[in-house]
Amino acid sequence: MKISRYIFAVITLFILWLLLTDTFHSAEVWVGAFCSLIIAAFTYAAFTEKGLSNLNPKRIFWLIVYIPYFFWEMTKANLDVAYRVINPRLPIKPGIVMVKTKMKSDIGKIAVANSITLTPGTLTLDVKGDKMFIHWIWVKSDDVEKASELIPGVFEKILKRVFE
Repeated sequence: MKISRYIFAVITLFILWLLLTDTFHSAEVWVGAFCSLIIAAFTYAAFTEKGLSNLNPKRIFWLIVYIPYFFWEMTKANLDVAYRVINPRLPIKPGIVMVKTKMKSDIGKIAVANSITLTPGTLTLDVKGDKMFIHWIWVKSDDVEKASELIPGVFEKILKRVFE
């Protein structure tokens, strides 16, 4: 199992290297491969417990589906916040709400929490067990169940298929 986790870490780091350097020159590709091998040797335990099973085609498919979905939700939130800034008559009702997440794995909870934080108008303050504390620019409901549908629910539908 350790070798599977190590190989997954190398693959993940190498893909990240390629995305961040945005080049396929042979020297940079070799440096990226070497760095990925070295860094993975020290950090593979932090990447995953499942190793190469994360590269399941179903998980990859749902991750690919999630990316445009996330950008659509982020665009809608950007427009909402911009409209609230431009139109001073549009009220805001900021507050901190507690929501429950259906995600069981830590990586799944992190993915949902980061998706919430990257969406303008919301900020994940804390995650404790299955509860998340979110600062929300427009509190539509104080009810835990309703807020759980409105905030993390939109992201959990797809991310559950990726991380659970």
